[in-house]
Amino acid sequence: QEPLVESGGGLVQPGGSLKLSCTAASGFPFSIYAMRWFRQVPDEEREVVATITSSGDYTTYSDSVKGRFTISRDNAKNTVYLEMSSLKPDDSAMYICNARKVTGRTAMDYWGKGTLVTVSS
Repeated sequence: QEPLVESGGGLVQPGGSLKLSCTAASGFPFSIYAMRWFRQVPDEEREVVATITSSGDYTTYSDSVKGRFTISRDNAKNTVYLEMSSLKPDDSAMYICNARKVTGRTAMDYWGKGTLVTVSS
């Protein structure tokens, strides 16, 4: 069973909205992991677009999505969300979620396989 599974991607017109979900497998200690959304375009570096702490109290965004994207989580449902609005063609990418726990100098990471978002008219 994959530790993280993304869903919600698809084709959307410029200016439209989309909500992505990433759900952790049953038994995964989701509530103790910080969560991040990355996006990947072929031949480009993976870009982190949003992060949220394990409690959900603190979030960060890349400059490219600030004010348009919102990350949130529901620890009771083992799910992190990425609400995207005012979408642009440049937002087209594979969106991948990551669970990270840092203990001292050691980081433990789990990845999903991604969900594809295409912004096009």
